[in-house]
Amino acid sequence: MNQALETQLWSSLPVPAILMDADDLIADMNPAAEGFMNNSAKWLVGQPVWDRLAVDAPLEENLARARAQGTPLFVNDVDVGTGSRPPLVCNLQIAPLQGQPGWMIMLISPRELAGRMTQSHSVKSAAKSAIGMAEMLAHEIKNPLAGITGAAQLLSMNLSKDDLELTDLIVTESRRIVKLLEQVEQFGNLSAPERRAVNIHDVLDRARRSTQLGVGAHMKIVEDYDPSLPLAHGDPDQLLQVVLNLLRNASEVADQKAGGTIRLHTFYEHSFRMRRADGSGQSLPLQIEVIDDGPGLPPDIKGDIFDPFVSGKENGTGLGLALVSKIISDHDGWISVDSVPGRTVFRISLPLAPREEQEND
Repeated sequence: MNQALETQLWSSLPVPAILMDADDLIADMNPAAEGFMNNSAKWLVGQPVWDRLAVDAPLEENLARARAQGTPLFVNDVDVGTGSRPPLVCNLQIAPLQGQPGWMIMLISPRELAGRMTQSHSVKSAAKSAIGMAEMLAHEIKNPLAGITGAAQLLSMNLSKDDLELTDLIVTESRRIVKLLEQVEQFGNLSAPERRAVNIHDVLDRARRSTQLGVGAHMKIVEDYDPSLPLAHGDPDQLLQVVLNLLRNASEVADQKAGGTIRLHTFYEHSFRMRRADGSGQSLPLQIEVIDDGPGLPPDIKGDIFDPFVSGKENGTGLGLALVSKIISDHDGWISVDSVPGRTVFRISLPLAPREEQEND
């Protein structure tokens, strides 16, 4: 069998396949595994497989025995997670690679992927309907709220100091509800991006300055830029909105006295491609990472953090990251999150500006 055919067979495997060397480092993975891991092979090759793949079963002893004896290992009905979404119940098949002592190939067969996709589609449809209903009601609710706020302010002009607390509460809570309704309207009325060639570092610098003058005054924001990064294809105002939202979230969860550190990291990854449902691919080489040292995302919402009305903050609306995800999706980009206590990384992948726009700029 020639090498070209071997490569074609490897790429055509319908289940995720990961090649591990003798030290359990990822040596290679097929496209199905890239989709399962929500990351590219170039990014993951060389990393410890068990740092990127969480299996809810004691594998170490059995895997060591299979490796030593050159026999296959089968593990059925175990939860397998990647950190970027909820675990899936899978069957694992791990077998020695002929001609490479200590090397193993692992096939991952998700058992309930179809069921979870159907459930996810149902949840997203329900969320979309809820937003549509909220949009319809927002205008009708805001009008009487404005009247309530005005009446409370008029009453406060003739009240004692003790009674003023009650009218102040009415005004404060009414304004909070109006702000929530405006966020719902903003989510539903977001216009299509007006894309052009954008220097992503200009966007990051604007977001950094704005954050440090406001909600992130207690934070240290570090720039770690690739100075040779080409221009992105996007709407600079909408991308600014994305970065501002991520910086605000990181600032709000940090200790307000001790503060914290946020690192803005950009780099170029030539091989990063997003596979679409129709089988086509989209090159997304421009990478932006917003990294903070805060407490991390609550484990129970990690997999749904970009869905509407899902929030890890007290009194959070759950629309900020949903809006971020929508903007990036409208840019034909990709956003993911990897979060553990002490390190949360939001990674955005964007397409290059067309060559003619790069040259004109």
